[in-house]
Amino acid sequence: MSLFTRSRQLSDDTAEGGAKPDGDTGTPDPADSTATDDAPENAVPAQQPPATKPGWFGWRHRYPRTARGVSLGTTVLAGALVLFALLVPNRIERIEFASFVRIPAEGVLLAGLLLALPPKPRRITSVVAGAFLGLLTVLKFVDMGFYQILARPFDLVLDWILIQNGTDFLKETFGRTGQVLAVAGVIVLFVALLVLTTLAVVRLTNLMVRHRPVAGRTILILGTAWITCMTLGVQIGTVPVATKGNAEFVGNRVDQVRAGLRDARVFEKQAAVDAFAKTPPDQLLTGLRGKDVLFTFIESYGRVAIDDPAMAEQTDAVLKEGTGRLKAAGFESRSGWLQSPVTGAGSWLAHSTFLSGLWIKNQQRYRSLTTSDRMTLTKYFGKTGAWRTVGIVPGVRRAWPEGKFFGLDHIYDSEHLGYHGPYFSWTPVPDQFSMEAFQRLEHGRKDREPIMAEIILASSHNPWSPIAHMIDWEDLGDGSVFHRIKKEGTDPTEVWKDPEKVRAEYRKAIEYSIRSLTEWVERYGDDDTVLVFLGDHQPVPTVLAGDTGRDVPVTIVAHDKKVLDRVADWGWTDGLKPAEDAPRWGMNRFRDRFMTAYGPQG
Repeated sequence: MSLFTRSRQLSDDTAEGGAKPDGDTGTPDPADSTATDDAPENAVPAQQPPATKPGWFGWRHRYPRTARGVSLGTTVLAGALVLFALLVPNRIERIEFASFVRIPAEGVLLAGLLLALPPKPRRITSVVAGAFLGLLTVLKFVDMGFYQILARPFDLVLDWILIQNGTDFLKETFGRTGQVLAVAGVIVLFVALLVLTTLAVVRLTNLMVRHRPVAGRTILILGTAWITCMTLGVQIGTVPVATKGNAEFVGNRVDQVRAGLRDARVFEKQAAVDAFAKTPPDQLLTGLRGKDVLFTFIESYGRVAIDDPAMAEQTDAVLKEGTGRLKAAGFESRSGWLQSPVTGAGSWLAHSTFLSGLWIKNQQRYRSLTTSDRMTLTKYFGKTGAWRTVGIVPGVRRAWPEGKFFGLDHIYDSEHLGYHGPYFSWTPVPDQFSMEAFQRLEHGRKDREPIMAEIILASSHNPWSPIAHMIDWEDLGDGSVFHRIKKEGTDPTEVWKDPEKVRAEYRKAIEYSIRSLTEWVERYGDDDTVLVFLGDHQPVPTVLAGDTGRDVPVTIVAHDKKVLDRVADWGWTDGLKPAEDAPRWGMNRFRDRFMTAYGPQG
């Protein structure tokens, strides 16, 4: 072999891995004296390439034990995160120790699939599965919030608009800083979950591949255990050990999306039916001609305020007091129950259900309704030409194009009630001031025509802290007096640390709203006053304490006995408090029953 050929072979061998031919490792043999003794004294040593530093700047090489500990800890955390994402429920009250010692079928199947795939498809699948698991976990967290407020899961088709409402609520409750911090925290959590679950699944996949025999046996054991536990119905307490919760979770979401898309067609057919569409205007609402008719919604006034033992005694006292004071002023009242389409929030859905006679249970139906020509109760009053129709809506703080749909001649929002006091958390205007503003702007005007008013009282809106209290009507002025009253109130951040404090403040807010309304009737009502007031929905689950009902009280108050005689066959209870067994209707049935009762009598 020529010297040139030999040199080239050595170069090629070195390039392929640095191995020397004939077993030469490049390390001098101490027994070989030529390795040192025969070398020229002034020879310059061959320059060695700088040693590379493995790991992060070589720390793994310098601290091998620490490196192994960190690697093991990271793997354990990755496993814990994936297990958490697979097992965490989507409702806070279901989170318990037993929830996290179950065997998830989806995890076992995914591990088996990843182990069986070739390298490239395995890498792609692990990344996709990790990202999907992160998205699933985010959706579970969103569901937790929705169950806490609305007692239902997030709707992937219809609920995106509620995100803006939620951020507005945070701003009014905790200020701009609280809103920004909360939104930033949600975004960070969302991104972190996606990244971390993806990295965790990839890391666990690589671990399984490196230890394939052990991983295969573990998957087989877990699969067998899952089948056995599922067959025998093994449980820890009330929690099944074998679970396929994520598959059911995804399946329910798919069904929800399909139902949401189908619901538009169903609603269109329902909205086309209107029993009064062809009734001549002069035959509409004849039993109320010449009366001032007020439809008043009390925010979050639900059955829980009357039935819950922790609130019943105080609420009952307020209702009895109101009944007595109204009776002394010449007014009688009848009360029953309505079932709201929503709970916790979504007042506009309840309002439109009550007024339209249609079951408006989601935002899609609300949009379809408000872009249609459906006649509402307020529109029918306007159609007669016998009433001026107005709206007192202190909760509206920006443009409200849907207001035109309800057929109101004039709308007074929070900016047009003459209020110069402070907000009470979310509530822009205290209820007592709203009622006084209605008196000043409309009801108290001289030489006016009869009024039909839609009035929305907002002081009992979540978070019920701080809340206003009743003062002398003569002292209301422009509302500046409420600056002092707000300072005397509670701090929502402190109240919401204790569910019992939340429930107590809720009760006080409901009592304030009822007193604002009944004292207004006592003070300003006359022979022609007819008041219909009701709750729009039950409060949030924190207040409900397990109550899953959607009932709200509804009451008719009138000075003219003939008005109440028209609804004598309804079987409602005398007074402001409905009996436990009083009639209970769907809120969508009220419009037609009311218009029938006060239409021409045969």
